Amino acid sequence: MALEGTSQGNPMAPRIEIPRTAGQYTPIYQPAGDVYEGIPTPDLSPGTWYPEWVPNDHGFVKGHDGCWHLFGITHPLTRLDRVHDGEVQSFHARAPAGDLVDVLRPGAWQDLPKVLTPRERPGEIPEQHAPAIVRHQGLYHMVYGPNPIRLATSPDLLRWTPAGALFAEEPTTRDPCLLRHEGLYLLVFCVRHEVRLRTSPDLRRWSASRTLLRVAPDTTAPESPCLVSRNGLFYLFVCGWDGVWDQRDLLGAYQHRTYVYAAESLDGFAARPQVAVLDAHAPEVVQGEDGQWCLSSAEWPRRGVSLARLVWE
Repeated sequence: MALEGTSQGNPMAPRIEIPRTAGQYTPIYQPAGDVYEGIPTPDLSPGTWYPEWVPNDHGFVKGHDGCWHLFGITHPLTRLDRVHDGEVQSFHARAPAGDLVDVLRPGAWQDLPKVLTPRERPGEIPEQHAPAIVRHQGLYHMVYGPNPIRLATSPDLLRWTPAGALFAEEPTTRDPCLLRHEGLYLLVFCVRHEVRLRTSPDLRRWSASRTLLRVAPDTTAPESPCLVSRNGLFYLFVCGWDGVWDQRDLLGAYQHRTYVYAAESLDGFAARPQVAVLDAHAPEVVQGEDGQWCLSSAEWPRRGVSLARLVWE
């Protein structure tokens, strides 16, 4: 990614750690065949069963049941040049109770019914992308896109109630990610060639947006951002899309270059070079209760969602 801005050093700054995956990715989840309950498209018919479904941007949340839950974009596999057809609901998977590294194995994740189909969200646009979930005041809150960025709530991660639009920006607004930090919710998302930020004390009232990272318009476009706070620094993981699509490859629409930036403040990413480039598509960085970290990837290195241990050096 080519950035606007220059690198600035500060000898008193917290020490930057370099994230890397430790070992191979473990495939943990692949949506099973299911009946499509979305809107009709040239290749998809509501009420029809499709054998293969494709996951994409996703999020993890630890439930009150002690189990990890995984939600994300999914659609039936059809033509490779229509990778967004039918992305109108979220898949839902659940692992047995335990810490995240305890369920780093195939077969541990149970496929559950899909959530927030168009008929469950009357009055909304049909698309339902990139769910990010946190627990707030006894309810689970799911923030999702694309534009407008919207909200749904649930008491148990099974039954969801749409709560309307939070804000709207440009038509390309997409891929929200949530981080709770010092009493505020930080919501990062992509708009055209920028990663932007809004903040909220309660997931309802949102600040004006500001740009965290700007990519030169003639280079890779950012997508699927993930923000992490660690040891006095913020780390921004951003997947890149260069517009080049290898149609010979089933995974060709899901590029797996993730760029990592580190800064002391949320306004500091544009002045910093990349600290790492990781092999992951639509990554999520998750810390278990035992303090260990994991990095997820959708559609890389294989169909489905995979998970790897993440270490900081």
